[in-house]
Amino acid sequence: MSKTVVDYDTLSRQAKKKKYTKKGTIYLILILFTIVNAYPILWMIMNSFKTGQEFAFDPFGLPNEWVFVNYVDAWVTANIGSYFFNSLFVGITALFICILIGSLASYFLARFDFKGRNMLYGFFVVGLLVPIHATLVPMFILMQKLGFMNTHLALIFPYIAFNLPITIFLLTSFMRSFPKEIEESAIMDGCSVFRIFWSIILPMSRPALATAVILNFINNWNEFSFALVLINDDALSTLPLGLANFAGQYTTNYTAQMAGLTLVLIPTILFYLIMEKQIVNGMTQGAVKG
Repeated sequence: MSKTVVDYDTLSRQAKKKKYTKKGTIYLILILFTIVNAYPILWMIMNSFKTGQEFAFDPFGLPNEWVFVNYVDAWVTANIGSYFFNSLFVGITALFICILIGSLASYFLARFDFKGRNMLYGFFVVGLLVPIHATLVPMFILMQKLGFMNTHLALIFPYIAFNLPITIFLLTSFMRSFPKEIEESAIMDGCSVFRIFWSIILPMSRPALATAVILNFINNWNEFSFALVLINDDALSTLPLGLANFAGQYTTNYTAQMAGLTLVLIPTILFYLIMEKQIVNGMTQGAVKG
């Protein structure tokens, strides 16, 4: 009997040791992954407080003297005050329209059976494979003929078009996992199709919506190619174009550029943190209450 007890104790200790070893390994990998991803950002912020000479001689050390004037130079050179509003307006407008259209399209693709549904879904999926740079010239000609050149619409429409495929792909895959009984119960209670979408399907899709919103916002906020080709008016330029002002013909003000990148990065981090909370809340919510 005592031998059996000892064996059980040994097995229990081995199981706990194996569990802790596995957990420790996972934490170690996550810590290394965090360091690898966070170090470039910390390196950029650290060098934004250096002088140009100090950065050239010691790009990996801490600043000997913290130079805050780089942020003033970055604000003026990149015209962040004006370009920030342009980026925010274009990005948020395209984001709202894309999420609205994408969620409606995903609802009908995921929850309704109709002829050509798979072909239509495949059409949107193929849109993920279209490279942005291959469409710059056709997009320039199209916007010129429509009279949208040097307007916010010249950026809003391409942003919607190129973010719509990934939005529909994410939301359709998520909505297909919902049981049909939820909609059947709602129909028996007298709910219309759009009421089911707005009050039931959309709230249950918060995790996928939050992911789509984050991807849309980051893509719109960082986009450079369309802004460079379709916008020639300095008053309508976006932040990525402003950050290009640091690069001259012969020299580049790296420290001021890093200060500008740090300022531009702050809204992205704040937006991600806000939407991350929405992801967690959406995942922890239960079924729809009657």
